[in-house]
Amino acid sequence: MPTEQDKRGPGFTMNDPDERSKGAAIDFSTFVLSLGTTALYQLGQIGDPEEGAEKRREPNLPIAKQTIDTLEMLTEKTRGNLTDTESKLLESILYELHMKFVEASK
Repeated sequence: MPTEQDKRGPGFTMNDPDERSKGAAIDFSTFVLSLGTTALYQLGQIGDPEEGAEKRREPNLPIAKQTIDTLEMLTEKTRGNLTDTESKLLESILYELHMKFVEASK
């Protein structure tokens, strides 16, 4: 069993399996949703919660594309290793982001 010192890395601590059941770690779907929300913010589709949801910024298309590309890379790298629900979530988010990207590019 790893000691507390073994769990520490540069700037982070690995979560114990017992901590995951308490909500201390995120799952794949939450991670994908987080990236999707980030891309929507970068596309100017949603506002910053700290500044107020109505206050939207101008789209930053190069950064949004990078986030979308990251989701696409995750799709490729996780192919065959996801549940049906996770695959459908990733596919759905990517479709929506592609449509929003095209809209923001006009």
